[in-house]
Amino acid sequence: MRATYNVIAGQSLERLAALSDGVFAIALTLLVLDLHVPASASIFSERDLWHALTPLAPQFVAYLMTFMTIGLFWVGQQTQFSRFTRCDRDLAWIHIGFLMAVSLTPFSTALLAEFITFRIAFVAYWLNIFLLGIALLASWRYATRAGLLKEDTSDEIRQAMERRIVVAQALYAFGALLCIVNTYVSIAVIVLVQLNYIFAPRLRLLYRL
Repeated sequence: MRATYNVIAGQSLERLAALSDGVFAIALTLLVLDLHVPASASIFSERDLWHALTPLAPQFVAYLMTFMTIGLFWVGQQTQFSRFTRCDRDLAWIHIGFLMAVSLTPFSTALLAEFITFRIAFVAYWLNIFLLGIALLASWRYATRAGLLKEDTSDEIRQAMERRIVVAQALYAFGALLCIVNTYVSIAVIVLVQLNYIFAPRLRLLYRL
């Protein structure tokens, strides 16, 4: 019996990883394009330059936060890839959806940088993070159910991978909720969450996240 297209499609994990790396690289590069050097025609002293740079603070904050966000999700995706034995059509499309959310990060970052005190802008940014997390969770659960994981992937590893995504998204949601108080509070909480996930293997700020 001949194999149907859906059975043989999207089986190259290497090609999916290459596409992902390209999208991540472009997204990271696009972030910096919103950082503009002040016009030299209006700068005549150190003080003028300082005053010109001060209004750019929201852009720098949003840039640094998103750079960490993209970095964390790249590591998360690569960690999943390291546990997959192969790919299939459905898993490929889950990750294509994930990459769509990645490609949206420069827009949500620019929106937040431009309207950093507006709750709607921050919620839009958080929704972008939420989509990234949901896609990774869907990927892991599907791969587990479809038998695409390596044989040495223990139940402890499966649970740890899922728990990390769920807990991180819960912390991000808590940070987003704080925008009721102030968007800067939300940003501070999200940055702390990101720093925890970057340095937790050494500092263990939150146990077993």
